[in-house]
Amino acid sequence: TDEQKASDLLGEVYEYFLGQFATAEGKKGGQFYTPGHIVKTLVSVLSPHKGRIYDPCCGSGGMFVQSEDFIKSHGGKVDDVSIYGQESNPTTWRLAAMNLAIRGLSADLGNSHGDTFGNDQFPDLKFDYILANPPFNDSDWGGEKFENDIRWKYGKPPNGNANYAWLQHILWKLKPNGHAGIVLANGSLTSETGGEEKIRKAMIEDGVIEMIVLLPAKLFLNTQISVCIWFLKNDKSSNNEILFIDARNLASQNPRNRTQRIISDEAIEKISDEYK
Repeated sequence: TDEQKASDLLGEVYEYFLGQFATAEGKKGGQFYTPGHIVKTLVSVLSPHKGRIYDPCCGSGGMFVQSEDFIKSHGGKVDDVSIYGQESNPTTWRLAAMNLAIRGLSADLGNSHGDTFGNDQFPDLKFDYILANPPFNDSDWGGEKFENDIRWKYGKPPNGNANYAWLQHILWKLKPNGHAGIVLANGSLTSETGGEEKIRKAMIEDGVIEMIVLLPAKLFLNTQISVCIWFLKNDKSSNNEILFIDARNLASQNPRNRTQRIISDEAIEKISDEYK
């Protein structure tokens, strides 16, 4: 309908300006904006089509927008999914609400903005799909406040880095047979500080890591850091093999920004097909 087209166009304009703001903000821009092609990679692999979708650090809501596009393009109904997001920054929380409202997407972003670790807006809910791009190597997450937390099944994360706190929070929030994709800095794969190696080993032994995708450099507007995607599952019945995909050579030049690279739809399809 014309109304739907107008809504889609307004949504695209909003998304464009979010990208522009993120570029202008530099390092801080990454707090509310994940480049669309990275989100598309997560969504294409996880194929969220029914049930509850959650992003524990939802920024301006890009994960939900791409999930909606995926569902529609595969002939599904958006009503088949329920969307839940949490965001700690009050301004970004409002940006997300506006982004979703413009597109006519109903989502529960909690009663207010709030810190995911200390003020979980959905304490009693578990989810079918979780998509997240947490702050990379966050040293200021208040780890000392969560000493004996029920979420640290595989070990207490170090106070100086939240990577393994995010991984374990997300596993804790998955329903049985649920799946998650989390974008993290490459250091998360090899770090040994503060017991991270032990946590990683325990996660491997428990069979909750399904796939690791190494992504090309220069994908983000705000950092040159090299990143990877961890795909997790809450399914102990299947085998403990981990699929590793080296996608570092799958980047293309961004036609709009010469300093940034993108993952093309063709490359995303390659990754997704390999997983499936």
